[in-house]
Amino acid sequence: MQINCRQIPGISKRGSSYLRRMFIHGARAVLLRVKYDTGRLGQWAHQLELRAPRNKVVVAIANKLARIAWAVLSTGNEYRAAAVTAAQNHFHEVC
Repeated sequence: MQINCRQIPGISKRGSSYLRRMFIHGARAVLLRVKYDTGRLGQWAHQLELRAPRNKVVVAIANKLARIAWAVLSTGNEYRAAAVTAAQNHFHEVC
């Protein structure tokens, strides 16, 4: 039995261009700082940077930041890195 995982789209050009721009600028700042981080996000960004062009890495980080922000704002809960890690682990096990 093969499980088909949907491909998560990148940041689209729909919606607020200002907000999209702020996520991109934030992702650039994250990329500069997180390269030296040994945490999960730092490892993920470093591995992605090894195999993808820099601008694609920036957009991927911006996409991740936007999804985290949406999840926090839509649930009203505080950000918990452990919950994000558990959800990502489950997604990678299924796919």
